[in-house]
Amino acid sequence: MELDTSSVIDNEESFYANAVQYWSEIPATIDGMLGGFGCISQTDIRDSKLLLKQLFNSKEPPQKAYALDCGAGIGRITKHLLTEFFDKVDLVEQNPQFLNQAKLYIGPKLQTKIENYYSVGLQSFVPEENKYDVIWSQWVLGHLTDSDLIEFLKSCQKGLKPNGVIIIKENISSTNDIDKDEQDSSVTRPLSLYRKIFTTAGLDCRRQVKQRNFPKGLYTVYMFVLKPLPNNTYTNMQ
Repeated sequence: MELDTSSVIDNEESFYANAVQYWSEIPATIDGMLGGFGCISQTDIRDSKLLLKQLFNSKEPPQKAYALDCGAGIGRITKHLLTEFFDKVDLVEQNPQFLNQAKLYIGPKLQTKIENYYSVGLQSFVPEENKYDVIWSQWVLGHLTDSDLIEFLKSCQKGLKPNGVIIIKENISSTNDIDKDEQDSSVTRPLSLYRKIFTTAGLDCRRQVKQRNFPKGLYTVYMFVLKPLPNNTYTNMQ
């Protein structure tokens, strides 16, 4: 049997419920969003900006009209990254307290760029079709089971405009095993499993970029630029 999250998640209902409980007790601050490593925020944003600049200079770049920030927290990525490149941004975040803080954190100057705040978990979120140029998901997909992640990625494809892309930025386990964090109820997947999930969801990984200059002891982080395969060809994970 090939590796998947069912090997480490005993009960999906409690897996999701425990994550909600964990984040309900986390302060709505940058340090809270980054697990006490608020110091990495600028380094993180710097490499993300570089990736987007390279993407917009590519042969068939996405437009810069509309982005979606998935697992947005208090809006760190929206404020420091997405609003710099896009005319409009939507945020989706299951914790309503974080979204309330996001409205303050993003500030009145940038509020004109924010269209919607969706308070819902990604396992239940379906983007509006043909709306987004970039769908950005960072440090949140570990809270989804494999099957829910695949369905989320399929629905995201329908949410993309022509030349639109899905960008994922996530921790990667150092071995070919799945690491489960019992405290925040999340999983850290190996590169091989992400690759399998992308293919299963009908996505082509156009770029895979390693985040640079993070402190030693943290997980390796990769950014993936994903585009739908022709005819949205999905496969089954066996």
